[in-house]
Amino acid sequence: MRIDYSPFFRSTVGFDRLIGLLESASEQGYPPYNIERSDENNYRISLAVAGFAEKDLSVDVKDRVLTVSGKRDEAEKPAGELLYQGIAGRAFDRSFQLAEHVEVKAARLENGLLHVDLERIVPEEKRPRRITINAPALTTIEGAKAA
Repeated sequence: MRIDYSPFFRSTVGFDRLIGLLESASEQGYPPYNIERSDENNYRISLAVAGFAEKDLSVDVKDRVLTVSGKRDEAEKPAGELLYQGIAGRAFDRSFQLAEHVEVKAARLENGLLHVDLERIVPEEKRPRRITINAPALTTIEGAKAA
């Protein structure tokens, strides 16, 4: 399935690289994955890695690129004759560009899904802050002094 991102090009300025990354990510089909946001600063990438054991997978981060790789040991073939193979077991490398201040917190394999938890930690000096406006103090003229 090919997703058409052309409507986004009409309504965005300066996000050409982001949309290009979305297009290239959607062209990679294996393994399928989800990206979830649980709150403002926490994300999870879940990859469907059925048939892979923990020892067959690696999760690496370098220069703000998260790379998940999988390679099964060829010596672990089923003992019997394989009549149909619907579960893909081919090697893969899936990369995700991480935004600034996003860190990988944990990775865990559960029920054929590899969950990679991410957290955005913005330093205090980069966080938005409210500036108070100092207006001059207003003085009132009292009734007795006004006359």
